[in-house]
Amino acid sequence: MAAETRRQARLRRHRRIRRRVVGRRERPRLAVFRSLRHTYAQVIDDVAGHTLVAASSRESETTGATKLERAADVGTRLAERAKELDITAVVFDRGGHRYHGRVQALADAVRTGGIAL
Repeated sequence: MAAETRRQARLRRHRRIRRRVVGRRERPRLAVFRSLRHTYAQVIDDVAGHTLVAASSRESETTGATKLERAADVGTRLAERAKELDITAVVFDRGGHRYHGRVQALADAVRTGGIAL
């Protein structure tokens, strides 16, 4: 049997997480995706099937910043946008990634922005 690729392993972990993590209108899901260059995050109401708020490092004007700093900026912008929609708490979906580095920086910035994880 062939060994799993890193992507296949991440997707397997993500499916396992998604069995338990469901976003509802009162506490939507904060989904994080991390590519090699950028970080994306969106707040999703899974029951209605709608994305409520989204932010990404592609929107960032911070040139010369590290990926970690840009991920924290994404978390700050996402928290501001979520506050405008009166979202105060979310469930965190790390997307199969380990909770460190960019994923952790984004989560910490969202918490600092006043959203409970």
